[in-house]
Amino acid sequence: MTCCLMIYAALEHKIREELKTKKVYFPDMKKKPSQRPTARWVFFCFQGIHVLTIDDSERHVVNLQPRHQTIINCLGDIYQQIYS
Repeated sequence: MTCCLMIYAALEHKIREELKTKKVYFPDMKKKPSQRPTARWVFFCFQGIHVLTIDDSERHVVNLQPRHQTIINCLGDIYQQIYS
């Protein structure tokens, strides 16, 4: 449990720092721009994103919106490769 909480806190810290550094915003629960989203809210917003596999060779990420791309860009190259 401690390990999970440490990862959760580290992810939240990374997202918040990168949002401030890049001077971009992520919509909060009230749809107002924020640079301090909680990890729980970010995880909730990523619900509904799916990977569509066609013939075991083509993979497409569906339902990706601009707000998701903001977080993905903050997290770096590895996440950009996963969601592209």
